[in-house]
Order: sequence, then structure tokens, then C-alpha cells
Amino acid sequence: MKKYFVKTPWWLKKMFSGYTWSLPAKEKIIYLTFDDGPHPHATPFVLDELKRYQAKAIFFCIGKNVKAYPDIYQRILAEGHAVGNHTQNHMNGWKTKDEIYLNDIREASQYIDSHLFRPPYGRITKFQASNIKAAMRKENAKIIMWDVVSGDFDDTLLPQDCLENVILNTMKGSIVVFHDSEKAFPRLKYCLPETLKFFERKGFAFEKPAEF
Repeated sequence: MKKYFVKTPWWLKKMFSGYTWSLPAKEKIIYLTFDDGPHPHATPFVLDELKRYQAKAIFFCIGKNVKAYPDIYQRILAEGHAVGNHTQNHMNGWKTKDEIYLNDIREASQYIDSHLFRPPYGRITKFQASNIKAAMRKENAKIIMWDVVSGDFDDTLLPQDCLENVILNTMKGSIVVFHDSEKAFPRLKYCLPETLKFFERKGFAFEKPAEF
């Protein structure tokens, strides 16, 4: 049994309405996001696939990975994608003391210049959330969640299952989560190209929000 929602329920979005779960879209636009990179193999693969479809995305990066692979991080920026802070060490806010968690975000912000933050696992306390602006030193800081989870990180799923998760649940304005990570790559390398192909045929575009 899955321990996560493939499609974020309305009541959860309402409970945490201060977070961004999806974006209003009059046109057929999807917002692709990638967590946990940069990764030496997965991230270049993602960037190559996005380029093929003239697609833009948001990469929520882990600070220690940006430090380890600065050239890949610079490629993300050079190719016109947005980036966001995903902590320095992929910390779970529910299991981490507030001071340690906020300091980890602050450390990541030394490597990732962004006002966008996504908590690893989607787990962040109310206190942590209320102090994001100070931790990131960004008055316009935003917490970006998601509308659809591909499940590419879930090694109990087949690549085809991940594709089905995305196709059946994504609509215009959806924020969709993939992972450019070692664990997800066996499913990502099938699911991402098929997702891009499917939605392009349906007349969708893949963009980063103008304000991002």
C-alpha cells in the first residue's frame, strides 16, 4: 500500500493553503519539477529530454549535490530552468529539530540562489514554514508542493506504473514531481520521455511560471 498520495487531495491543499500546490492556467500548461539533484547521470538525461521538447522545469536541488556537481547546476540555469532550495542534506522536517532544519536550509541557500523552497518528503512543521523567509534570506520565499507525484522514487512500481500515475492525474496547471536521483533513474528514464511525448501530442506545453 502506498504511503503517499499520487494526486494531492483537495482537503490537504485546503489545510495548507499557504503552500503552492498547483497554479491557475487558462491554457494547457503543465509545470514539471525535479527533486534531489543535481545527479551526474540523471540530471543531464533530464536536461536532454527537456531540450528535445523545448520544455522548461523547476529543479529543487540539494545543496550538497550542487556543491558536488556545480557544472551540472550551471547547465540547469544556462538552459533557462528555474531552481529551488531542497535543503542542504535532504532533511525530514518532522524528524529534525527546528534550529537544525532551518540552518540546513540556510546552508543550502549559499549554493542555490532562489526564493523557492520544497521540503523533502513534503514534511515541514508550522514553525519551520513560518521561518522560511528568514532561513533563505528571501522576503518573497514560497513553499512549493505538488499536485501529482509520479512515484518514480518508489522501487515497488514499474516504470509503466509511474507513467500511468502522471497521465491519469495531470491536468492544466498541475505541478508534477519527478526525481533526478540514482534511486528514481530506472523509472524516470522511461517515464519522462513518454510523459513529454504524450502531453505534447495532447497540445500541452511545459513551462516554468513567469514569477519563478
